[in-house]
Amino acid sequence: MAQRQSSQTIGVCNLCEAMCGLLLTVEDGRVTSARGNPDDPLSRGHICPKGVAIGDIHADPDRLRRPVRRDRATGAWNEIGWDEALDLVAERLAAVTDTHGRAALGIYLGNPNVHSLGSMTHGTALVKALHTPNTFSATSVDQLPHQLMAHLMFGHQLMLPVPDIDRTSYFLVFGANPMASNGSLMTVPDFPGRLRELKARGGRMVVLDPRRTETAKVASEHHFLRPGSDAWVLLAMVRQLFVDGAAAAPSYARGVAAVEEAVAPFTPELAEQHSGIPAAEVVRMVRELAAADGGVAYGRIGVSTHEFGSICQWAINLLNLLTGNLDREGGAMLTSPAIDIVGTGLIGRGGHGRRTSRVRGLPETSSELPVAALREEIETPGEGQIRAMLTLSGNPVLSTPDGARLDTALAGLEFMAAVDIYINETTRHADVILPPTTALERDHYDLVFHALAVRNTSRFTPAIFPKDRDARHDWQIYRDLALRTTARRSKKLSLADRAKLWARMSISPTRLVQVLLARGESGVTISRLRKHPEGIDLGPLRAGQLPGRLQTPDKVVDLAPALAVDDLTRLAAVVPPPSDELLLIGRRHQRDCNSWMHNSERLTKGRPRHQLLMNPADLAARGLADGALVTVTSRVGTVKVDVLATDDVMPGVVSLPHGYGHGRDGVRLGVADQVPGVSINDLTDPERLDVSGNAALSGVPVTVE
Repeated sequence: MAQRQSSQTIGVCNLCEAMCGLLLTVEDGRVTSARGNPDDPLSRGHICPKGVAIGDIHADPDRLRRPVRRDRATGAWNEIGWDEALDLVAERLAAVTDTHGRAALGIYLGNPNVHSLGSMTHGTALVKALHTPNTFSATSVDQLPHQLMAHLMFGHQLMLPVPDIDRTSYFLVFGANPMASNGSLMTVPDFPGRLRELKARGGRMVVLDPRRTETAKVASEHHFLRPGSDAWVLLAMVRQLFVDGAAAAPSYARGVAAVEEAVAPFTPELAEQHSGIPAAEVVRMVRELAAADGGVAYGRIGVSTHEFGSICQWAINLLNLLTGNLDREGGAMLTSPAIDIVGTGLIGRGGHGRRTSRVRGLPETSSELPVAALREEIETPGEGQIRAMLTLSGNPVLSTPDGARLDTALAGLEFMAAVDIYINETTRHADVILPPTTALERDHYDLVFHALAVRNTSRFTPAIFPKDRDARHDWQIYRDLALRTTARRSKKLSLADRAKLWARMSISPTRLVQVLLARGESGVTISRLRKHPEGIDLGPLRAGQLPGRLQTPDKVVDLAPALAVDDLTRLAAVVPPPSDELLLIGRRHQRDCNSWMHNSERLTKGRPRHQLLMNPADLAARGLADGALVTVTSRVGTVKVDVLATDDVMPGVVSLPHGYGHGRDGVRLGVADQVPGVSINDLTDPERLDVSGNAALSGVPVTVE
């Protein structure tokens, strides 16, 4: 009997923002064990269930390993060669744009792109090469208000101060659940351990959320508040700083008087009417924040994805600025990454409102249109109508508003291609799917999340497994699509532009990392990182970086950007909701990875988690029983789902998980039929938007019967 070959190696989990270091056991080409690496200077040995399951993706029998083409007549999928697949996609994309103009092509970039080095270095270059005005991404169903406020106030869309959790004494959290997410726009692996350390040094975490989340359950205190009401609470807190004479703007900020005037009408009493939080509690919490020796306010998905997400992120920035906690140890701080994606211009500063969508006139942000407009841009005839789609590692049918109608719209396209490892609810409409290698088969360096981490570290992780000879990395797919599509267009690139495109697309991501590290000031080189695959510790976040690192032309923070101040008129017109209204919110689970990995038996076993959560008082008021099959209806859709009675949601609130809804015909997801559930985004409304264009997925009015 042949002896099994076993080895130990250092890896990384790049399935979420925590980017935890791993110790992997590999036997005969398969990962048989994954545990946290205690020598990793950022994750410190932490691992969550997704990291344990990372080998399941590499070995997944459902994963595509060769290009497939769909027979439109029969719906059958057939493997084809790479050259045939790439040529077919290039020819069809070129033909559609030659015939109907470049706006006839739509591109959607999903969340996994930011977790892949090759997508970060070459995916954006592909999008630029295809030069369509109709680009969409998961940003506008997630963090667009954060990026827009960072652009308007600090001069760059990714100049996002993060909580210095390792030294803070007062952590005020709005609509975030880092116990489940491992942090978001705050890369914070081992959040449970860091929270224990915070409490051990006498610190406190205060959480405001309409659900008693995993984070709320371990908080020093938790306050229920109505979904979508965060803006009134946050503005009342900012106002109270002025009332108490505690508002102190740094010398590099302007607009203090304009802020004081703008927030004057938003009293704690008004906040109580909208949120349900007593006015006295609102006042107490902001006074505690202002008095803390290093305090920080932080808000995430729950405050980004409602109709006033930009106002919320503006107010959170103001709280940190006016309490003196911006650029201060224990407060909201900037990172000092070995590769500075902001200072080097590797990622652009962003912009807003330079053009609008064709049908509804929605503003672009950072050259992307709100994805809430995608369906109408496909369905509405006329010049500029989207007739072909290219999706890059995304599943917008499950993750964007009114997904059921988008599902129908995609079926009517002239042509669609996808870069993805699965046939899912979105890619099932593609004519061709081009599957890249998975995380364990490619080199990795986190360009974005090192820049958002709660400690300065640097880590390069070589591929664990060699790719198959007949496989392609994502960057190679993007390179070939860019070069082949531009070569087939009737309007050719000049020789100089063709040479530039070839040079840009032919440099490997690993080589680019080497160049970018050499340009930095950290002293980190790729050779050092190869010698230390566990990562190199660059120390805690450093204070005193402002105003020097501001990207605004005058090195000044605008405390009162017109977009936010002007939107207060819309906020002031909102009346408190009726007492019998039900508002729908989403939720995530530590064992979920957005809309995928629900075919992993390792992650889906255990108690069901697909149910509609509902307060017992709301069930009783409607004559409904715990465990019943109920019908949930919004303006745009209806779903049927089991209901679970729980005090973890406040009265007037119901909750469905994000990323479910795998029951559509034609989807091959292995054991997904064992994962019941519906898509929450069959209920979310594409007409409910923040001023930034971000979808208001939280606080959707529904009925349950």
